[in-house]
This record gives sequence, C-alpha cells and structure tokens, in this order.
Amino acid sequence: MNNKKSIIAFIIGFLFITSCNDDYLDRAPDDKKNEKEIFTRYAYVDQLVTDLYANCKSANKPLLFFNHFSSSAITDECSASSHEAAIPRQFQIGNYGPSQGMPDRSSVGQYWWDLWTKVRKANVILEGVEKYNTPDNPESGGAGDITRRVGETYFLRGYLHFLLLRAYGEIPYVDYVVNPDDEMVFEKLSVHDVVAKIIADADAAYQRVNASNGGTYFGRVDKGACLGLKAMALWIAATPMWNGGNFPDDTRLFKEQYTYDPARWLAVKEAAKAVMEAKDNSGNLRYRLYSASNETDFGDINGNNTSNSKVYKRLWDMFYDMQSIQQEWVWFVTRDKDTGWSGDVLPPTQGGHARQRPLQEQVDEYEYMAPDGYGYPIYAGRAVSDGYDDENPYESVRRDPRFYRDIRYHGSVYGNTVLNTASGNDAVGANYLSASSHTGYYMRKFYKDGWVRGSGTHIINGPAIWRLPEFIYMYCEAVNETGGPNQEIYDLLNGVRVRSFMAPIPPAALTDKALMNDYIQRERRVELFYENHRIWHTRLYMEADDAVELQKEQNYVNPDSWPYPKTQRWSHGMRPVEDPDGKIEVDGKKYKMVRFAVPDERVFRTPQSYLFPIMTDELKRTPGLVQNPGW
Repeated sequence: MNNKKSIIAFIIGFLFITSCNDDYLDRAPDDKKNEKEIFTRYAYVDQLVTDLYANCKSANKPLLFFNHFSSSAITDECSASSHEAAIPRQFQIGNYGPSQGMPDRSSVGQYWWDLWTKVRKANVILEGVEKYNTPDNPESGGAGDITRRVGETYFLRGYLHFLLLRAYGEIPYVDYVVNPDDEMVFEKLSVHDVVAKIIADADAAYQRVNASNGGTYFGRVDKGACLGLKAMALWIAATPMWNGGNFPDDTRLFKEQYTYDPARWLAVKEAAKAVMEAKDNSGNLRYRLYSASNETDFGDINGNNTSNSKVYKRLWDMFYDMQSIQQEWVWFVTRDKDTGWSGDVLPPTQGGHARQRPLQEQVDEYEYMAPDGYGYPIYAGRAVSDGYDDENPYESVRRDPRFYRDIRYHGSVYGNTVLNTASGNDAVGANYLSASSHTGYYMRKFYKDGWVRGSGTHIINGPAIWRLPEFIYMYCEAVNETGGPNQEIYDLLNGVRVRSFMAPIPPAALTDKALMNDYIQRERRVELFYENHRIWHTRLYMEADDAVELQKEQNYVNPDSWPYPKTQRWSHGMRPVEDPDGKIEVDGKKYKMVRFAVPDERVFRTPQSYLFPIMTDELKRTPGLVQNPGW
C-alpha cells in the first residue's frame, strides 16, 4: 500500500476512513512510522478520541435516526409524510431486507457496517495508546488526561456494541484491531455474553473518567454515563425478547439461554439504582429531576401566555434550560437538529409540511385527571363517568399536561393561533402525500413554546439519548417484577408526574402488580415520546405477538374499537366533523371529533421485523455469521 500521505493531512481530513484507499489503516504490518507518530503524542490521540465521539453520537441521533426522520414514524407513535424519499414509509411497508438493503438515504451511521467501522476505530486507539504508552497532556502537567481519554474510548466501544445489540440482537464482540488483510472470522455470541462484555468495558471506563464534567468537557463521558450504559444493557437482557418471552419462529443461535431468569431483573434493579444514586465530583447527587418554574408559569419564549394556559414553561424549557441538561441528562447529543427541522414539522399555515404526524395510538396513552385527584387512562372503565367524551377528547377532561406540550390538535392554541384541522391548509389530509397531517395531529414536542418560522434560530439540543426518568422507570419495573409494587416505586413514579404537573397514580396500584406495570409502561411511553425509545421497547417486549394485543386485533371492528392493539400494524387518527351540538368551537363553527383509520399500509412481519437484517454482502465477507431470524 502507498504510505506517502503526511500524518497531519490524514488527521485533519481523513481520520479513520476504513477503505482500501486509507493509507494509515491499510498500512503494511511492518511499517510503523505513522502509527508511532500518532500514538507518541497526546494531541493526536486526543483528536482521535474527539472524532470518535462525533462518530458515535451521529450513529444514534434521536430526532434523526433515519436521516431526516426520527424512528417514531415506524412505530405507533407517528406516521410520516412523503418528503425526503419517504424513508420511514419504506420501513412501514416492509421495503427493506438483506439483499435490497435499507431504505435509500437513511444511513447516518446507525447500521451494521457503519457501527463496526466505529468499533474498529475505538480498538485502534486503545491498542495504540497501550503499545506506545502515549504520554499525558503536556499542558495539564500530568493531570491524567490520557487516562480519561482511554476511559472514554472504552465507554464508546461498549456503547457501539450496545447499539449493535439493540438493533441486531446476537452479535460478535470485537475488542481487538481487525486489519483489512485479516481473515474475517467472526461468530455471534449470546446476548447475555455480549452484555457481560459491554459491562466490562463500562467498568473499565468508570475507573478512568471523572464523576462529573463541567465547562468545555461537559458532555464527555462521566461515571454516571458508564453506570447508564450498564443499566441499559442489563435492561435489554432482562426484557422478554431475551428473558423468557415466546419469540416466534425462533431460530436464534442461543435460544436455550433466553429462558426466564429473575436474577436478570435483580441486576437491572441494582444498576438503575446506581445511576439514580450517582454522585458528582463534590459528592452530591449527580442527577435530579428538573423543577424550575411553577404551576402558574405558562410563559413562552417571550414570557407571554400564548397557549391558553395549556403548556407549562417547565415542560418545554426542560429541553433547553442548561440546568435541566446538566442535572437530568445522562448521555446525550447536542444540537441534534436546528431551525430547518423545526420549520419542516410545523403545520402548512406556518410554512411547514408536517413530516411526522402523531397517531391516535399515541394520543390515547395520555391519561386524564379524574375528580378523585388521580390519573387514569381514557380507556379505563370509569373514564366516561368521570366526564371523558371521545367527541371532545382534549377538553372534556383535563389531560396529562405533557399531552398539551407534545401534540397540536383541532382547537389547540399555539402562539395565540387556534389550529383548524377541519378546513384550510391545515385540514386533515387525504393521505400521507399531502403537506397537511393525515392523522389530524401535528408535532409540538421540542419546540420553544411560541416559536414561529422567521422569528430566529431554533437549535434543538436534544432529546437526550438517556434521561434520568428512563432509569427511574427501569428501576421501578425491576422492583415490581421481582417483588411486586411498594411505596418506594409509587413515590418515584409520582415524582416524575409531579414534575410534569400530572396527577398521581391511584393508590390501587400499590397492591396490584399488573396495574403498577401498566402505569410504568404508560409513563415510559408518554414521558419518552419521540425520543427514539418506542421502536426498541415494542420489539424487546414483543408486543406485536403478545396474546393480549393479538386478541385486541381479532376483536377489531372499526376505528371505534379502541384501545387499539400495540402490534405495530395499525394507524388511526381523529378528524373534526361539523355538528351543531359539538363541544369544540373553531372559527365560529362547532365540531365533534371522529376516529378514523389512517391508510398508511403499516406492516410488521414476524419474526423479521424484530431485528434488523445483516446485509447479504456482509455475510459473504464474514461466512461465520448467521442471518437474523426470518431474513
């Protein structure tokens, strides 16, 4: 191979491009000159680690998991428009596979080949630093910067394997450098063996990084992130897909290892608790729920109440206030998207074309506040007697405040403007091709309340990849699973709800394990809406083939047959219909809301859709690997 390019040009312009044209990574085994130049200087290694951060964070951007779209549109959270090659729609209709590939233009570094490239980069760094005993940062006077960079790299290697595990299930664990001329001999491990290796990398990182980081280092790996990685990996291993669930048409290599073991939930309990109790450099709690502003503050970006007292300042500001980010976000991407995305998601009358539109399936999960002071789902047996009216679902009862922050609906107020989905450019569209919503809803979450196109930039710092509530739910689920409900988890769940100005869970859940689990799962779905969580949760819990959900599917008669099955094969919305007795008044006319089926041809194939396929050309290069079930 030609080794004439300078190492400086390589570092600046071609860092870790793993192709046959890359001089450094394709070097002959006996040519160590460039390698030595890199790994005997701290500044070069520091730059390699910094670039690896960028690579890793681009591989899991919650708002852009499928390039221009989040993963919400291939779940029962949202449906997508036809813009930007209609990438989510290709997933919805099952237009992907090991031979045809993933939908065109959807890769942002989140697939098999991209993730393994990044794993190799991490291994090159770890091997090079050890081999050449890279010196510490000369500008810090030997303060341990190189040790922290090594710790960060261990974390990132474990994190990359976590992303592979989450999407592909059984995978190899590659913790050594693979060179281009090496024989590609890899074999899958069981999920539980992979999790053990992720934990080992997280532990190695934990021993080397700071308890917390501030200033220019804020956002780099700290001990809390390492604990978070362990908890997330253990949670995957404890969920039904890998712990006792009835995986359909099971051809997994290590299926005998996936029988139910309660010890896996006990491990989740301990790991999630460790995150919740993590300390910062001063010995104080590292993470706390954000609680700035109060129940009287409905201020928008200008401090004005322009939402008809529906959207609390705390609930939108939690994604922008640095206090929230510093005290609640465990691992995150900054500046995930900007003004362009915000404008695209707006309704047509505000210059947008609603790229992703919330579904009724998601809207129905936001509870209401009952006269007895507790929160219940709108499909609870008592909902109607408590005042819930499905023809006036948004105002007949007071819904969870997160609903008003997350969803724009017929009659909702944004910037003192009332949304009309009955007529005009924002009316419910006939199909996903139209610019207006074909579900009857528009996105609101992640907006600085009151922002309109043309009023300045709208940089979105999140959502976080992992936030504190996720670990609270994880802990509560593990406690409930292994010992049943208790006062501790009841209080923890209500703590998140109180932060959101939501009514507490009814006390009946304190003595009912199944009811407590219902609240945990609904809380998770509402709090983490549109944060790249639902796509994995519905698969890990195998909801598409759950007997209860399949029974709902069999009992389905028409759109009024709700609650809808969580099998990922259904899409519904609501449209306003003029009615002289309607309770919703918009632009001088009265309406009632009517449910309808959304024609987006949603497909979920068993068992294919549970795991991403490995591309055929990848299997040819690595003949020891086995394709995922159903592909």
